[in-house]
Amino acid sequence: MGFTISKEFHFSASHRLEHLAEGHPCGRLHGHNYVVELELSAPSDALDKAGFVRDFGELAQFRHWLDTQVDHQHLNDVLPDRNPSAENLARWLYEWWLPHYPELSAVRISETPTSSAEYRP
Repeated sequence: MGFTISKEFHFSASHRLEHLAEGHPCGRLHGHNYVVELELSAPSDALDKAGFVRDFGELAQFRHWLDTQVDHQHLNDVLPDRNPSAENLARWLYEWWLPHYPELSAVRISETPTSSAEYRP
């Protein structure tokens, strides 16, 4: 058994998905108000001295990076090596931030209030 914490972040961006059927609405340029949820986990006996998996304040680095590198960008330019689907975006964020937050256990991306994708290795 262990502990899991999560923190939600928001950004807006555009994208256009490739490899879709002709006329698919996601093949056209469009945007979303994204929600990113970082999940961090630790075993019960691995909390820090304050009793945290990680201090939520330490996630400000992610917030700043998201604001300066991803918010109000065209995701096809930000992720030029992959189709910027919610699934690929979740995996990309996980892989990029795991070295900074070794406790990172999953990244969830919501494009709308009713649709999300999660990457959990």
